[in-house]
Amino acid sequence: REIAEMFDRIAPRYDRLNRVLSFGTDVSWRRRAIALARLGPRQRGLDIGAGTGDLTIGLLRASDPASAVLALDLAPRMLAIAQRRLIATGLSRRAVPVLGNAESLPLPDASVDRIVSGFTLRNIGDLPRALREMRRVLRPGGRIVLLELSHPPSAAFGAVYRWYFERVAPRVAAVFGGDQGAYRYLPRSLRPFPRAETLASTIAESGFSDSRFERLTLGIAAIHTARK
Repeated sequence: REIAEMFDRIAPRYDRLNRVLSFGTDVSWRRRAIALARLGPRQRGLDIGAGTGDLTIGLLRASDPASAVLALDLAPRMLAIAQRRLIATGLSRRAVPVLGNAESLPLPDASVDRIVSGFTLRNIGDLPRALREMRRVLRPGGRIVLLELSHPPSAAFGAVYRWYFERVAPRVAAVFGGDQGAYRYLPRSLRPFPRAETLASTIAESGFSDSRFERLTLGIAAIHTARK
């Protein structure tokens, strides 16, 4: 509930602050994730933590016109923005916004071909459980494409990055009208989050095969992929 309420508070300025705080690099990160997740004819995707719809819209645009995406999120205001954007882009017929939780997906077994998420994993309380749920709803041969912030492998660059992310970013967010408390939480949520290598192992231990990752922008972010 607290996570949902926090994201509802920051929903109106979420996209703008993402662009400002990441210096626009989040756009290229999503573009890469979308390239790895394209859907074919009549295939179905699930966007976990869809937020305001960036990944959902990008995936629909890049995929076959006969494909569709279920956009799932905890925060009603985020989903309302996503729905408005889907209507404005003419993609609403191919997308269904759903209020839901990654740890208990409201989907039957083997019902989607692809699962994507962007900057959601850090906010999941029981990540192994959520990964097992992802595997449950994937069809055999289906893939996950998970984009998340990560820990840079360089200690020196990592120290600079943490200073910016934990000290500077919340103040910048406040200047642009953001919720300073929320933008203090978001950097803190990265501290206990596993490194890319550990996360890849956790994904494999959840029953996925071919678990791998690629680092982005000196390791600030990473995309994890795996198959059922």
